[in-house]
Amino acid sequence: MLNFVAHRQSLLHAMEDNSIAVIPSAKLQVRNRDAEFPFRQSSDFFYLTGFTEDNACLVLIKKYDQKSKSLQQQSYLFCQTKVKEMEIWTGYRLGPDAAIEHLSVEQAFAIEELDKQLPDLMSDCDSVYALWGDDKVWDASLIDAIEKVKLKARTGVSAPTAMLAVEPLLHDLRLIKSDDEIAIMKRAADLSAEAHVVAMETVKPGMYEYQLEGLIRNHCAQGGARFDAYSSIVGSGQNACVLHYTANDQVIKDGDLILIDAGCEINHYASDITRTFPANGQFSAEQKALYQLVLDAQLAAIDAVKPGNHFNHPHEAAVKVLTKGLVELGLLNGDVDELIEKEAYKPFYMHKTGHWLGLDVHDVGSYKIKGQWRALKPGMVLTVEPGLYVSPDETSVDEKWRGIGIRIEDDVLVTDTGHQVLSENVPKSVADVEALTSTNK
Repeated sequence: MLNFVAHRQSLLHAMEDNSIAVIPSAKLQVRNRDAEFPFRQSSDFFYLTGFTEDNACLVLIKKYDQKSKSLQQQSYLFCQTKVKEMEIWTGYRLGPDAAIEHLSVEQAFAIEELDKQLPDLMSDCDSVYALWGDDKVWDASLIDAIEKVKLKARTGVSAPTAMLAVEPLLHDLRLIKSDDEIAIMKRAADLSAEAHVVAMETVKPGMYEYQLEGLIRNHCAQGGARFDAYSSIVGSGQNACVLHYTANDQVIKDGDLILIDAGCEINHYASDITRTFPANGQFSAEQKALYQLVLDAQLAAIDAVKPGNHFNHPHEAAVKVLTKGLVELGLLNGDVDELIEKEAYKPFYMHKTGHWLGLDVHDVGSYKIKGQWRALKPGMVLTVEPGLYVSPDETSVDEKWRGIGIRIEDDVLVTDTGHQVLSENVPKSVADVEALTSTNK
């Protein structure tokens, strides 16, 4: 069970003394006319509260109390009140009264009270932590509250003098996952892995890409995942060479490779898996050669995920394997080390080998500290996803290679002794992939 109180306490501990943090929930977003997109809570707000309603705000205060002569830490939630008429239309609301017990905050108020109370809550605070620059309306409301505190200067009240970004503190906390967070991410990865296997077993030439997308979404929904972690990529043939292809509307042809990058989220935590496989159950010679090269690169990169190595070590390992293989296959010519230094591989491999994974599919947390790649530590989760993409109009290579796009991606946890592949249940060897995709052919 996720410990949101502990998350708040960790942030409060990291905050400066005599400071306040103001963190809003996500807003409902209009899809068209008066219809809204399904609501998904802000990851930062969810991490600190577990609250899944819109139009809310969390306020954390760390301030020296003159009466008790001690440093006090308090959390306040501002949320929508319970209005029976509105609940008939839009559903149940927790309300401020129940929020104190259910969310373990010290105090809770109606969201309409926020503007009125913020100046008092900010009084005698030296710093205001917020997501400055994320929302101009929120920025303006916080600045207005600070100005109102300044008006009370003659009463002996001091106003905040520093506007600090909360992201460096909060996002560093989110980067290291607890055992409970890891357990949820493993469930999401397992369910997404099952869905990828279903797609591989079902694929046939003549299907539409979106039908495979639908199979994956249906399997994840049946398994308890309400939402995708991101828009699925289902690219067949040369569409697989488009890194963020999401049209998913083309007919799958005999002889196509299909690249599926898809994953569900459970309780807001994401999975992110990519597999590439033949529509007809059999790799061509060129497809197999490039696929095996990408797989070898991915295995080398995964081996580089361990405490003490830095974030870029897996990428460096993948680039070395890919460049060497491209030379051996004749797509590149020259000395491997020189080609790497010149980034000659980039026409075929133009992205990094991974990213942080968590509440966001491209999760928060800095990749460098003071200009140096961040060291990997237990509890971090990252993707490992090398690929090769030979554009259909890449005239520098033999025509037989053109239009082949391949990526293999897994979710990898850094452990005390090395790593654990959370998405290990999706086969990826040539033999296993062909065995799965040849089913019912």
